[in-house]
Amino acid sequence: MILELADIRIQPGAQAQFDEAIKRAIGLTIAKATGYLGHQVQKGVESPERYLLMVRWNTLDNHTIDFRESPAFTEWRGIVGPFFAVPPTVEHFSLLTESI
Repeated sequence: MILELADIRIQPGAQAQFDEAIKRAIGLTIAKATGYLGHQVQKGVESPERYLLMVRWNTLDNHTIDFRESPAFTEWRGIVGPFFAVPPTVEHFSLLTESI
């Protein structure tokens, strides 16, 4: 499993609209993608314009090729992109250890 971590900064004052947009966009695009295993979206408490999107993918290629090179990625960016203050920082991680 690969964890995609996207650090998203949105324009000030747009939180309520972005909250709805990201939920809708995930349901319409990412959640239907090949290799999608699940996701979480965390909202900043001290920084209300900051969001962390964490998507679990079966493989790195499921995100970087299957999703990012598909029309669904263009649809995703069309829904959430207008809210971005700066382009998101996106990195991928593999699990080292965890507790439940």
